[in-house]
Amino acid sequence: MKKEKYINTGIYSEVKIVENEIVSFNKHDTTTTSFRVYKDGFVGVHYQRGKLSDKEGFEKAEKNLELKRSYPFELESGVRSLDKTEKLLSDEELIKKAKAELAYLRKAHPDFTYSGNFFTQSYFEQQKNSAGMDYQIRDGHNGAGIIFKHKDSKDLDDGYFSLNFRRGFSSKKFREMADNYLSNFTKQVKLPKELIIMLPEWNLTGKLRESLNAEKLALGTSLLSGKIGEKVFSDKLTLCHDVSKKNIWMCSFWDADGIVHKGDKLCYIKNGRILRGYADKRIAAKYGVECTGSAHHEYSDTPRNGWANFRITPLQKTPKEILDGRLAVIPVQYSGGGFSDTGEYAMPVQMAYLTDGEKILGRLPPFTMRSNMFDMFGKDFIGVSKYMTLWNAGMMLVKMEAGKL
Repeated sequence: MKKEKYINTGIYSEVKIVENEIVSFNKHDTTTTSFRVYKDGFVGVHYQRGKLSDKEGFEKAEKNLELKRSYPFELESGVRSLDKTEKLLSDEELIKKAKAELAYLRKAHPDFTYSGNFFTQSYFEQQKNSAGMDYQIRDGHNGAGIIFKHKDSKDLDDGYFSLNFRRGFSSKKFREMADNYLSNFTKQVKLPKELIIMLPEWNLTGKLRESLNAEKLALGTSLLSGKIGEKVFSDKLTLCHDVSKKNIWMCSFWDADGIVHKGDKLCYIKNGRILRGYADKRIAAKYGVECTGSAHHEYSDTPRNGWANFRITPLQKTPKEILDGRLAVIPVQYSGGGFSDTGEYAMPVQMAYLTDGEKILGRLPPFTMRSNMFDMFGKDFIGVSKYMTLWNAGMMLVKMEAGKL
């Protein structure tokens, strides 16, 4: 009988703000553990919130072998650790920082009401087993998320901006972002004839991610079924699972089956060509496809397919450099739409800004942005910028059609 344990611990400190006032300080220290025993192709699992001795945890897991959860795969081995933590704020520093930045917002932009939080988060994850595996990672960051509402607005709120730092907390960068989002809020501008949408890449890649599910590809229910090996998208689109030391952020570098990729990367789309779909051990065995190490940790059950830290390979340019004199639109409030089963995309935009890629120039009237997955990542795909602190992301730029709201 073999044994395995997943453990995840985290500490989260938060200063909460409601309508321009600090209303609370909260701190949570959580531990989640999954004890697992393997015998004759089955696994017994015991899920535990809080601490429990290994002896008791594995005894409970062994009793659950009678549930006959199938896991007919060999356990992986390997030893590696990674520590990405740099400078986390103490609770006292966090409270002091929240007071100072809130005071700045109220003084510099008094026509707005602010809610949200300032926080510090630390994270530790480990997976070890009796086959010789011991992988672990530590990470953490400081951040802020601010919801703003103009005094003349009839909406519940008018927008949101956020910023994260591994090392301390830069007041200069936070205030630059706040000034950019708030200074031209009341300046009304027209929607440009050429609609270039600029958003963090993860906001628009959901349907693409879903379409790369190897099970859906095998069953013929994916929009990309039958297209493995074909060039489907723009030459500028390269999409990889990437948990390299440079790009990893608050997640493991291994999957729940214990698989680690060479160089911590695996490419799924290269220069527009579909290379593969994502599959964990179970899906790979079921459909006879490549195992891509895509098992998601399920603390109370066997792993499930779906773990992939997708990143579009960025251009080594800022958004302003990519635009090269053109203007782009940043949707700030948008809801009520999304992708259809056929890949068509429509999203009502309640509030958006016009930008040159660096400076926000004014506020736009409501509209609907429209596209489809194949155009979005094909002929209309412009690229993804390098990471910019000003936007707290690498920004994807893509042409779309504009319609009435």
